[in-house]
Amino acid sequence: MSDIIFDFGHFQIQARLNDSPTSKALLEILPIEGSAQTWGEEIYFSTDVDIDEDEWAKETVELGDIAFWPPGKALCLFFGPTPISGTGEIRPASSTNIMGKLLGDLEILKSVNSGSLIKVDLK
Repeated sequence: MSDIIFDFGHFQIQARLNDSPTSKALLEILPIEGSAQTWGEEIYFSTDVDIDEDEWAKETVELGDIAFWPPGKALCLFFGPTPISGTGEIRPASSTNIMGKLLGDLEILKSVNSGSLIKVDLK
Protein backbone atom coordinates (compact mmCIF):
# COMPACT_ATOMS: atom_id res chain seq x y z
CA MET A 1 0.00 0.00 0.00
CA SER A 2 1.14 3.51 -0.82
CA ASP A 3 -0.20 6.90 0.16
CA ILE A 4 -0.69 9.60 -2.45
CA ILE A 5 -1.93 13.20 -2.44
CA PHE A 6 -4.44 14.77 -4.80
CA ASP A 7 -3.64 18.51 -4.91
CA PHE A 8 -6.45 20.75 -6.21
CA GLY A 9 -4.62 24.02 -5.50
CA HIS A 10 -6.95 25.34 -2.79
CA PHE A 11 -6.96 22.01 -0.91
CA GLN A 12 -5.39 18.57 -0.86
CA ILE A 13 -6.85 15.16 -0.07
CA GLN A 14 -4.87 12.07 0.82
CA ALA A 15 -5.53 8.58 -0.48
CA ARG A 16 -4.27 5.07 0.18
CA LEU A 17 -3.70 2.81 -2.82
CA ASN A 18 -4.15 -0.95 -2.77
CA ASP A 19 -1.66 -3.39 -4.32
CA SER A 20 -3.53 -3.85 -7.60
CA PRO A 21 -1.75 -3.89 -10.97
CA THR A 22 -3.44 -0.59 -11.83
CA SER A 23 -2.20 1.08 -8.63
CA LYS A 24 1.32 -0.13 -9.38
CA ALA A 25 1.07 1.29 -12.93
CA LEU A 26 0.00 4.68 -11.52
CA LEU A 27 2.87 4.75 -9.02
CA GLU A 28 5.35 4.21 -11.86
CA ILE A 29 4.33 7.46 -13.59
CA LEU A 30 3.93 9.82 -10.59
CA PRO A 31 3.91 12.78 -10.37
CA ILE A 32 1.11 13.53 -12.85
CA GLU A 33 -1.40 16.27 -13.42
CA GLY A 34 -4.65 16.55 -15.28
CA SER A 35 -7.74 18.60 -15.92
CA ALA A 36 -10.70 17.63 -13.75
CA GLN A 37 -14.00 16.59 -15.26
CA THR A 38 -17.09 16.01 -13.14
CA TRP A 39 -19.95 13.58 -13.64
CA GLY A 40 -22.42 13.71 -10.77
CA GLU A 41 -20.35 13.19 -7.64
CA GLU A 42 -17.36 11.76 -9.51
CA ILE A 43 -14.19 13.60 -10.49
CA TYR A 44 -12.14 12.04 -13.27
CA PHE A 45 -9.19 12.95 -15.46
CA SER A 46 -7.18 11.29 -18.20
CA THR A 47 -3.78 9.76 -17.46
CA ASP A 48 -0.98 8.00 -19.31
CA VAL A 49 -1.82 4.72 -17.56
CA ASP A 50 -2.76 2.15 -20.19
CA ILE A 51 -4.14 -0.98 -18.58
CA ASP A 52 -7.21 -3.15 -19.17
CA GLU A 53 -9.66 -4.34 -16.55
CA ASP A 54 -7.88 -6.27 -13.80
CA GLU A 55 -9.09 -8.66 -11.09
CA TRP A 56 -10.08 -5.62 -8.96
CA ALA A 57 -12.64 -4.42 -11.58
CA LYS A 58 -16.22 -3.74 -10.42
CA GLU A 59 -19.46 -2.47 -11.93
CA THR A 60 -20.33 -0.47 -8.79
CA VAL A 61 -18.00 1.29 -6.35
CA GLU A 62 -18.10 2.43 -2.72
CA LEU A 63 -18.06 5.95 -1.34
CA GLY A 64 -14.48 7.24 -1.35
CA ASP A 65 -13.16 4.72 -3.86
CA ILE A 66 -10.40 5.63 -6.28
CA ALA A 67 -10.70 3.69 -9.52
CA PHE A 68 -9.37 3.56 -13.06
CA TRP A 69 -11.69 3.61 -16.05
CA PRO A 70 -9.87 1.73 -18.85
CA PRO A 71 -11.87 3.08 -21.86
CA GLY A 72 -10.89 6.67 -21.00
CA LYS A 73 -7.55 5.92 -19.33
CA ALA A 74 -9.03 7.98 -16.51
CA LEU A 75 -8.43 8.12 -12.79
CA CYS A 76 -11.78 8.47 -10.98
CA LEU A 77 -12.62 9.75 -7.49
CA PHE A 78 -16.06 8.76 -6.21
CA PHE A 79 -17.64 10.92 -3.49
CA GLY A 80 -21.31 10.21 -4.19
CA PRO A 81 -23.73 8.99 -6.84
CA THR A 82 -23.23 9.44 -10.57
CA PRO A 83 -26.08 10.25 -12.99
CA ILE A 84 -26.65 6.51 -13.66
CA SER A 85 -26.48 5.33 -10.03
CA GLY A 86 -29.46 3.45 -8.71
CA THR A 87 -30.81 3.90 -5.19
CA GLY A 88 -28.14 3.12 -2.63
CA GLU A 89 -25.34 2.54 -5.15
CA ILE A 90 -22.53 4.40 -6.89
CA ARG A 91 -22.26 3.29 -10.52
CA PRO A 92 -19.46 4.32 -12.89
CA ALA A 93 -20.09 4.63 -16.65
CA SER A 94 -18.73 1.08 -16.98
CA SER A 95 -16.55 -1.30 -15.00
CA THR A 96 -13.60 0.34 -13.19
CA ASN A 97 -10.46 -1.06 -11.55
CA ILE A 98 -10.59 -0.29 -7.82
CA MET A 99 -7.29 1.28 -6.75
CA GLY A 100 -7.82 2.44 -3.17
CA LYS A 101 -9.62 4.87 -0.88
CA LEU A 102 -9.75 8.59 -0.33
CA LEU A 103 -8.97 9.57 3.27
CA GLY A 104 -10.64 12.47 5.05
CA ASP A 105 -13.68 14.64 4.43
CA LEU A 106 -15.08 13.93 0.97
CA GLU A 107 -17.47 16.92 1.10
CA ILE A 108 -14.67 19.25 -0.03
CA LEU A 109 -14.60 17.46 -3.40
CA LYS A 110 -17.98 19.06 -4.18
CA SER A 111 -16.09 22.36 -4.62
CA VAL A 112 -14.10 21.04 -7.63
CA ASN A 113 -15.21 22.36 -11.01
CA SER A 114 -14.59 20.88 -14.45
CA GLY A 115 -11.35 22.27 -15.81
CA SER A 116 -9.66 22.51 -12.40
CA LEU A 117 -6.03 21.39 -12.32
CA ILE A 118 -5.29 18.24 -10.32
CA LYS A 119 -1.77 17.21 -9.35
CA VAL A 120 -1.09 13.72 -7.99
CA ASP A 121 2.09 12.66 -6.21
CA LEU A 122 3.37 10.39 -3.46
CA LYS A 123 2.66 11.61 0.05
